[in-house]
This record gives sequence, C-alpha cells and structure tokens, in this order.
Amino acid sequence: MEFYLSPVTSLKIFSYLDAFSLLQAAQVNKDWNAIASSDILWKKFCVKRWLFCDLVTLQLLGTETWKQFFVYQTWQEHIKSRARPEDFTYKEIYVEPGTHGYACYLSGRGLTRIRQDRSVVCILSSRAKISTWDIHEGVMTWVSPEQPTYIKMLTTLPEMHIAVTVDIEQTIKLWDCHKTEALATNRLLFPCESLEAVFTKDGPIVLAGDTGGDLYIFRIPDLHLISKVHVFQYGINQLYCSPQRKWVFVSKKHPHISPQVYFLSSLLRTSEFSAPVSTILSFSLCQGACWTPRREDRITLMARRGPKQATKFSTFDMKLEEIGNQLTVKGYLVAYFVFQDYGEFPEWMGVSDKNVIVCSTVSSLLLFSMEGNHLQRFQYYPEEILRLWVDPVYVIVTFLDGSLDVYAWEERSLRLRRCYRLPNFRYLPQSSYANTKTLCDNVSIIRMMTNGTAPNYLMAYTLNIFS
Repeated sequence: MEFYLSPVTSLKIFSYLDAFSLLQAAQVNKDWNAIASSDILWKKFCVKRWLFCDLVTLQLLGTETWKQFFVYQTWQEHIKSRARPEDFTYKEIYVEPGTHGYACYLSGRGLTRIRQDRSVVCILSSRAKISTWDIHEGVMTWVSPEQPTYIKMLTTLPEMHIAVTVDIEQTIKLWDCHKTEALATNRLLFPCESLEAVFTKDGPIVLAGDTGGDLYIFRIPDLHLISKVHVFQYGINQLYCSPQRKWVFVSKKHPHISPQVYFLSSLLRTSEFSAPVSTILSFSLCQGACWTPRREDRITLMARRGPKQATKFSTFDMKLEEIGNQLTVKGYLVAYFVFQDYGEFPEWMGVSDKNVIVCSTVSSLLLFSMEGNHLQRFQYYPEEILRLWVDPVYVIVTFLDGSLDVYAWEERSLRLRRCYRLPNFRYLPQSSYANTKTLCDNVSIIRMMTNGTAPNYLMAYTLNIFS
C-alpha cells in the first residue's frame, strides 16, 4: 500500500537530512529528485558551509542552482585529497633577507567561481613592500610602492582582493592589490600585536589588538574607526572571529588574565548598544584557541599550567541572554579534560566541525573527542613535528626537515585519513629557518621560510591539473 506525501510535507522531512542523505534521496524517483534538489534546502547547506553564500546571488556565483554550487564547491575543496605527490608542482619565490615571514592568500575564499583554480598570494617581499604572486606561474602580479617605514604585520581579505598592513610606527594601511597607492590609512595608539580582516553581515572590517590592550575595529574601505575598546591591562596577542562573525575572541597569555569574548554586533553597531557586550572565560594562560568550524557558538581553548605543566582543554558554548532589557553574553563550559602523559606536551591544536580536537606533540599527531576520549594517533618518532594546520577539510603536518604530510577529515566518521607526503626539495639545516605557518587553499599549499642572513623564500606546492 502506497502512502502519498505532499510536496510540502516531503520538503519538511527532507530538511532534516544532511547533504549526503539528500543526494541519495534524489535517486529514488523523479518526484523525490525534484524536491531533494530544491534551492531552499541546498542554500541552507551552502550558507552553513560558506558564509558568503548568504550575501550573494546564484548569478554572481556562476551556477543555476544552489545544489550545483554545493556539489562543485565541495568537489573543489576535496580535490587535494584525491591528488598524488606527482600531481603537484613545486616553486620557490625569493624575498629580501631579514624580512618578516608573512604570506597570506588573496584567493580561495572569493565570491565567484571565476578563476578559483588559481592561487594568488600576498607576501611581504621586502621590509617596506608587499607584492602579490600567481604561484601557479611563479610570477609577480602587483607590488606596492616602498614605504617610509618597515612593515610589521600583514593580513588579507580575499573576498575583496584587499591587503592590510601595519608598520613599526603603528600606521595601518589598506591596499587594493591592483592599485599603486593605499586606499586608506589610520593609526593605532600602541604597537600592533594581532590583526585580522573579515567579511561580516554589516560589511567588511579590520580588527587590530595593540600592546596597550586596546581592540580597534576599522571599516573597509576607508579605515574609519568604528569602535575602540580597552580589553586588558596588557596587550592582545590572540584575536579570532567566529565562523559566522558573531563573536570575537581576544586573549593574552598571562597567569592573571582570562580571555574575553565580545558580541561583534555590539562593537559594530555602537548606536544600538550603550556598551560592548562581552563575557570573561575562566581560563588563564591560554596558548591556543579554535572556534568549531560551521558551528557558530563553540570554542575550544588549550593551556599549559601548574607545577607539572599539565595541558588542559576546555570547550565553551557562547550564548546571548536577555535579562530585563539588557543583553548579556555567557560562556558555558560543556567539556573539559587534562591531556594524559604521553611523554610530550601538545604544541599546536585545531578542531573539526564534528567536535574532534586534533593536537600535535613533537613526535605524534593525536585526535580526541572534546571530552578527552582518545580517537586516533599517528606516531612520527624520530621525525619531529614543527607546525600544524587544521581547517574543515584538511590537516597538514609540517616537519622539521621541511616536508609535509596531508590528511583529510573523513566525511562520515570522526577520523583522519592520511593522503600523501610532499617532500622537501632542498636541504634545510634544522636550526636555520624560523617556525613559520603553513597555509593552504583548494589547490595549493604554501609556507614562508625566513632566515636572518640567507635569502628568504616562499615554498609553494600547486596542483598542476589546472595549469
């Protein structure tokens, strides 16, 4: 006996499915395929996975349906996991000796599909100039004029092809990486310690934390000061926005300072709020913090303290609450554990969108649930792990000899799958190069190598299937 469900009822039932199950439901018959391909369902998945989808049209994205965009974009995100080491081309881009090790992507998070298979990187190419490079071709595409003072920090806003710099005189500058002169300038009161540019529902902004403990928020593109808040007595050396730009986490590694989380709208819409809305998290000596990807209100912190230097992980859920007419923020502790003695301390950490904590010691890559249940371990001794990159799709382990191991998160489990190793193509004396961050986008992996005396260079691995 057949039961007929109306399209409205079927759409309601399908709204509870994940993307994989929805694709399976579409295979049943024509009626189910039509409902399971609804833009209403697939736009929800796209917005949850990529913030900018809530701000643009399908025409701008270059597809006819949200389902098409989701499938294409997901395929593009996972393309590196299906590659082989021989599918990558290795290039080096040299910069001036003594330059700070700053390199940031200008590609990989843009608003359209056009040329998203090309990686563009902005680097500090000398002490007083920044430049952009198409790393597939290994060619420079733009360079700024030489600045009167040394540039101290660099960040980018790929959605707008914009770079932000701060020099040693606290001057902040905004660059359209197609034009000669800076778009706008402003100044901080004290030296900058943290810098981030993000795209919010209220428009693009720059956040900066200085050594005096002040948090600045500037508007893009004119660098108008939207708000300035005194957070700590000391500087702000950690500053992270949550995935959907609802919260701002700020911290200073100090035994008497606890991190704070601000409701970002209260900093952006100053006319609507009499004072910034924030809360203090009871967690001192914070040395690492990660927002859970694709889950807006959850953050995991790592600290090492006590006479035995025990490493502790705490996970908080942030909630807005209204008491009377007053809006407040509270951070609720939802999980906590102490890292068991593996003979080594965790140095780096990250979090998956399934609440899995990944951390690295000198010789191991370890996975835990947020409650501390051990899930997986990759042992590397006698090799030494130098850095860890974690995002919603990949985990990249950088070793002291310059080589990289690439892992992918398994779609329907809590585990990692090891994909391949990218070798180091030159000999690196173990103590000669600085501990710089490895970054990746959909089709490339980069790392800036800095040395006080020798020429510095950007290591770039690019997938050659798009060349």
